[in-house]
Amino acid sequence: MSANDRDKLDTLQQVLGVTFADVTYLLSAVTHRSFLNENREATQSHNERLEFLGDAVLELIVTDFLFAKYPDKQEGELTAIRAALVNTNTLSSLSTSLGVNEYLLLSKGEAKDVGRARQYILANTFEAIVGAMYLDQGYELARDFVARELFPRTDEIVEKRLWQDPKSRFQERAQEVTGITPSYQTLKEQGPDHDRTFTVGVFLGKDCIAQGEGRAKQEAEQKAAENGLIEKGWT
Repeated sequence: MSANDRDKLDTLQQVLGVTFADVTYLLSAVTHRSFLNENREATQSHNERLEFLGDAVLELIVTDFLFAKYPDKQEGELTAIRAALVNTNTLSSLSTSLGVNEYLLLSKGEAKDVGRARQYILANTFEAIVGAMYLDQGYELARDFVARELFPRTDEIVEKRLWQDPKSRFQERAQEVTGITPSYQTLKEQGPDHDRTFTVGVFLGKDCIAQGEGRAKQEAEQKAAENGLIEKGWT
């Protein structure tokens, strides 16, 4: 490990609020497989095994928390809330707010991609960091970190019903406010069969409220519903 790597890991530990007994766990947690393909001299492992472990630890921590916090909620709703807490959007947002992006070890190609692929990498890295904490110092340390960083987002998710997918939320609000069940129509298809993009509109009656694009119709419908929630001020 170079002096520069050690300095960066020292700073990252300060950001995370955790001091590792074995900092190589943290180094592996921020190492993407692509980095090792370009840097054969590196001796650390990539973060996929830690991500696998961290995913399970995170699920247990969140399940335990939600079970205690919401004694009156049933399994289905608890499962949906948990899914919203540990999905790619939430975990990548947490990683971004912690500045984890600055410490990722990526190939030159991966480093240039800052779109959806980077979100997946950031979410996976958050899970890997949880796994690294669990291996380094056990369940309680990992739980305290998750409680500090993730649990405060729970109330907003529950109050705004963000645990529902956009289509479900839009339909529920549309029926409450207008008494109309929304419908979806494909407005445009572009590109060859192997790389097609769909544009879908969400309608209340004859009125197109918003549009969404996606590589699949279902993805485009979800995006249209998400945009519809914003357009109607139902977020």
